[in-house]
Parts: sequence; C-alpha cells; structure tokens
Amino acid sequence: MTILKQKLTLAIFFAACSLHTFAQPSNGNLGNWPDKPIKFILSQPPGSGPDNIARLLGENLTKPLGQAIVIDNKPGGQNIIGAQAAARSAPDGLSFYFATTAALVTNKYLFKSLPYDPQKDFSAVAFVASSPFGIMVRADSNITSFQDLIEKSKANPGNLSIGNEGPRTFGGIIARLINARTKTQSNLVSYASIGVATQDLLGGHTDALVADLASTGQLIKQGKIKLLAVTSSKRVAGYESAPALNEALPGFEMTGWLALVAPNGTSNAIITKMNKEINQIISEPDAALKITNMGPIPVAMGNPEQFEQFLKKENERWSEISKEIGLLPE
Repeated sequence: MTILKQKLTLAIFFAACSLHTFAQPSNGNLGNWPDKPIKFILSQPPGSGPDNIARLLGENLTKPLGQAIVIDNKPGGQNIIGAQAAARSAPDGLSFYFATTAALVTNKYLFKSLPYDPQKDFSAVAFVASSPFGIMVRADSNITSFQDLIEKSKANPGNLSIGNEGPRTFGGIIARLINARTKTQSNLVSYASIGVATQDLLGGHTDALVADLASTGQLIKQGKIKLLAVTSSKRVAGYESAPALNEALPGFEMTGWLALVAPNGTSNAIITKMNKEINQIISEPDAALKITNMGPIPVAMGNPEQFEQFLKKENERWSEISKEIGLLPE
C-alpha cells in the first residue's frame, strides 16, 4: 500500500505540473492569463498627464481582460526609478511599463550609465500617444510669430530669454536645437518644473517658453498664452493656427510620446493581445477625445513589430541630435 500511495502521489504531482505548464502563456497560447490584476508601472506621480492616460486605459482594459489594472507610480530620477522597477519585474504578463520618450530613448544620451537597458530590458507592446511641445509667449507679447522671435533673438544675441525645464530635459533639448538650427543665441533659462516656468512667463520674467501642450493647453485656450509654433511635423488638431516648426525649419520634429512596453521575455501572445486591446481603445472616438483633451494625440501605430521599428528609428535620430547640439552623457 505504501508503494501504491507513493505512485499515486507522484502521479498527482506530475499531473499538477503538467496543468501548470499548460496554463503558462506561450508564444501562441494565452492559457488562463490574466489570472490576477495587471500592474502598470509609471515614472510619473498621480495626477500627471501620463498617469491620467494610464488610468483611462486601465478603466477601458478591465472589461476585455477580466482583471483590474493597478497603477503603480514610481516617480523621480528622470524616469529611472520607474524604468528600473519595470525592467526587474517578472515577465509574466502581469507587469507593464507605461513609458515616455525619456525612459526608452533619451536617457541613453543623458547618462553615462543606467541601472536598466532601454533597448534590451523591454519588449515593445503598443504606442499610445504623441505629445507635441510648443513655442509660446504671453498673450500681450510684442512677439507675433516664430519668425519674429528668431529675428528679435538675432538682433539682440543673448538677451531674448526662453524658459524650459532644464538643458537635459525634453523641453530644454528642443530649445537648444532651435538655437542650433536658427543660429541664434537665445538665453535658455532653466526651471525646476514647467509650472514655475509658466508662471514666470506670465509674470513677464521670460520672453518665451518651450513646453508641452498637455501642460499649457488650457492657458492657450483661455487666451493667456499665445502659441507661436508646435514642434510636431504637422499642425496639431485644436491648435491649427499655430504652424509646425517644420514649416520654418524643414525636417524639424521633436515630439514626446507615451507607450506601453513589457519586461523582456514576456510572452508574444500576451504582447499581441495587449497591443490589440490598446489599439482598439485609442481608436474609439470617446477615449480618443478624452486623451486629446488631456493634451497628447492618440495614435494607433499598428502591431508590436511596427512599434519596435519606430523605437529603432528614434534611437538613430536621437543619436544624431545629441551630436548636433553637443549633448554629452553625464
């Protein structure tokens, strides 16, 4: 009887192992995924633009996936804290990283060493939205256009001031690139946050500001700030009167973006499923309008492979930009 019991125990054990193996997602099989709530890790705090969009996606993903989406905010360190936590998460399809341009591309050109590898530690899942920046002035400013801004800067080298979040932030890099491509010497004034920079613009302490439309859109629509140009390759819906910088500086395109990636090793089946569901959400008029009202522009880019190719091109482009403005990692 003892031997029989042992054989039965072993049989039950191996059967359980077999069922467990079957339940794990493979490249073509979702198994019972997701069997637990899914976590979206963010590098931004609650209430921020990326956080609001991640929560909107989470609310819309709950029904088709059958599980809640939990937002795990890990702000600080220029996206490094959140990115590192996401990179170290298990590739079980229950943890994803809701990332920005900085985390997946530009940090590589800002830091000599990172505790994560933006290219090797993550698998592309889905592009979510682009986030255009703008060149703006006070509503009562005597600067009437982007060309006027450049002419005044050239007439008074070093005197015209442009606020931004710092030389190693997206806005700061845009300001440096404008100086480089227009051959001007505008005084680039750094701030700890875009909120403080905006207040100084309104207070008359700076002449212009480089900032994302998500942060400044309401002030533009209220007529307190005048938008001179946008940094995307085309004019932005809702701000059509402002030309794209590409019109004055051919080839100029500096747009931030938001996207979902997974820890490397996550099942292809899970990645494909998440890609499909997110593309579906951001293609729906109601969700798309809500995202647009927050500032960013929803973009259903396509499958994960297309997003992967986009990331490759972004890295190549930023490599050239960093050389152009002398951006050295520290």
